[in-house]
Amino acid sequence: MTHRKLVIIPTYKEKENIVDMIQTVMGLDGDFELLVIDDASPDGTSKLVKQQQDIFKDRLHLIQRSGKLGLGTAYITGFKWALNHGYDYIFEMDADFSHNPNDLIHLYEACANEGFDMAIGSRYITGVNVVNWPIGRVLMSYFASVYVRFITGLPINDATAGFKCYHRSVLAGIQLDEIKFIGYAFQIEMKFTAWKLGFKIKEVPIIFTDRTKGTSKMSKGIFKEAVFGVIWMKLKSIFSPYKLNQSV
Repeated sequence: MTHRKLVIIPTYKEKENIVDMIQTVMGLDGDFELLVIDDASPDGTSKLVKQQQDIFKDRLHLIQRSGKLGLGTAYITGFKWALNHGYDYIFEMDADFSHNPNDLIHLYEACANEGFDMAIGSRYITGVNVVNWPIGRVLMSYFASVYVRFITGLPINDATAGFKCYHRSVLAGIQLDEIKFIGYAFQIEMKFTAWKLGFKIKEVPIIFTDRTKGTSKMSKGIFKEAVFGVIWMKLKSIFSPYKLNQSV
């Protein structure tokens, strides 16, 4: 059986990276499809995607949004689109090559061949596999995951990872409209929710390489959301247990 696979990439001002990323993903074995969700990038990112659609007519898709609405809402939009269009495996990844597109195959194999419901491209499962980040940011990221494990009990070494593969049953089982966070904490909330719902999760080791083109979207507000969001998630899980979505 051939599984339908969709990679979702949110973009905002990624003209330096998006064409190379599209062509790399399209060149992988396995007939991956790609959905770019662009938040009205003023640099012409969406125009470049449209030009590539002339080449990859049935495999490259684009959703244009009215403004910069946040990472979490972009992914939720993509998840709903993927479920409505019948994809079996849905992936999250960044546009800037910090996630190696070749690792999409490893994430897929962990789910399709090993029976996991969700696979996470993990920077910290075999040590600290991060290239070109300043030490301060490495420590912040690493200890953010330690903090998440301490507060919530989530048994994941890289709780903030944004490189993932979901079987469609995970996204169908999560009540997507109830996902609260839109920034850094979104990645934690999705993992925590999937874990609480009983889905099987595997961390797949990757090497994360900081972007060489374009600019980072990290901000203090995004980090603050994660710090307080983790406490909110833990309290919510105590007073309002997670339940599978029965409407899909």
